[in-house]
Amino acid sequence: MARDYIVDEVGRIREEQAAKYEFNIQTILAAAKKRQSRSGFKVVSFAQKSERLTKSTRPPTKRAPGDA
Repeated sequence: MARDYIVDEVGRIREEQAAKYEFNIQTILAAAKKRQSRSGFKVVSFAQKSERLTKSTRPPTKRAPGDA
């Protein structure tokens, strides 16, 4: 099977980033959040699954008189 240079490059960059933060996942995630906030893009945060199941995301529908 041929090697994919893009996959190789992504792996190399990921390894460099991990080494930069001493392979500490909390530090890596904190740095990523900091980069996100500086990016200027809107960051979307999804509710946890249990919250999604208990809260409706749609407004209640209006029923016509006589509908069951």
